Amino acid sequence: RTRRRPEPVPRARPLPPPGRGRADPPPEPTALPAADPLAPDRVVPDTVLDGARYGTYTLRAASVRGDSARFRGAPRSDALMTARFGTGEGALVLVAVAGGSRHTGHAPFAAAELCRRICTAIGRSHARLADDIRAARRDDLKSGLHRLTDRGYGRLRSRAAELGIAPEEYTAGLRCLLLPADPRCRTRVFFGVGPGGLFRLRDGAWHDLEPSAPATGGPVVGYGSPERGPAARDVPEAGPGGDRLTLDLNVAAPPGAPAGDPLPPPAEPFRFRASVARPGDTLLLCSGGLADPFRGEAALARELALRWAGAEPPGMAEFLADAQLRVKGYADDRTAVAVWEA
Repeated sequence: RTRRRPEPVPRARPLPPPGRGRADPPPEPTALPAADPLAPDRVVPDTVLDGARYGTYTLRAASVRGDSARFRGAPRSDALMTARFGTGEGALVLVAVAGGSRHTGHAPFAAAELCRRICTAIGRSHARLADDIRAARRDDLKSGLHRLTDRGYGRLRSRAAELGIAPEEYTAGLRCLLLPADPRCRTRVFFGVGPGGLFRLRDGAWHDLEPSAPATGGPVVGYGSPERGPAARDVPEAGPGGDRLTLDLNVAAPPGAPAGDPLPPPAEPFRFRASVARPGDTLLLCSGGLADPFRGEAALARELALRWAGAEPPGMAEFLADAQLRVKGYADDRTAVAVWEA
C-alpha cells in the first residue's frame, strides 16, 4: 500500500507545544537591553540576518535574541559573522558562530571578540586555506585550525585578565564553516569548540554530523566523506609540505606570553570535520539554543525538513521565520547557518 505524501505545512503555523514546562515568554521583544551612553557601539542588535550564493551553494544565516532575553531586556549572547576573502573561484567564505553564557554580562562581547579574532586569522591565510581545502589536505587543515582556535581563546583569556575577571566569565563556544567559492569543490569544513550542532538533511532525513570529542582533548582526526577519492589522501603534519597552515597563521601570542610557550587549551575539546556535499544536501550549523530543541523535540526537525525540502532555498525572510520556530520550554538565543547545495 502506497503511503500518502504529507500535505505542505504553511509557514505561519507554529509547532505544537510538547505539553511540558512553564509558560514561555512572549515571542516578540518586550524590553531593550540597557545601553552605555559612553559606548554606543557596544549595543547588540536583537537580530542579524545574512545570506549569499557562491559556486554550487546558497547560504542563509540568522542570529536571534531568545524569548527569555527579549522578556528580561538582556542582550543577545550569540554572535554571528559572515565574511568573504578573495575573489572569483579562489574566494573563501567564513561563517563564525559564537555563543556566550547568558549568566554573565560579558558574554555578548566575548562572543563578538572571538568571532573577530577568528575572522582576522582566517582572512590572513585565506588563499592557503582555500588551496588546502581544494586539495583535501585534511591533516593540514585540522592542525592549523586547531592552533588558530587555541590562539583565539588565548586572546580571550588575556582580555579577561585585563578586565580583572575570571576567564570563565569572558568566553564563548565557537562553531565555524569554511566554504570555498570554487564550483568544482564541494568540500565543506567545520571546526569549533563548545556546544551546538551540525546536521545534514539528505533525501528527506536529518543526520547528526557532530564530531565526537577526543578523549584526550587533543586534535580530532579529520573526518572524511566516503566519496574521498585518490586526491583526498592525507599529508603529514611535519616535514616538507606538512603543517603548512600552522606556519602561516600569522596569529601573535597574547600579551605577556613568551614566544613559543604553549597556550592552555580551552575547557572544551576541539572538533573538526571535512566532508563532501552532494547535490540536494542541506547543511545546518547552529548554536546550542537551536541544537537543543532540534535534538530534544522531533517535531522541530520534521517541520524544518518539510519546509526545506523544496527545489529552491527559502528567501531571507522565510529563513528568519524558520529559525524562530518556537518550541515550548526552549527560549535561549538562536543562531542558525544553513547551506543548500544545488
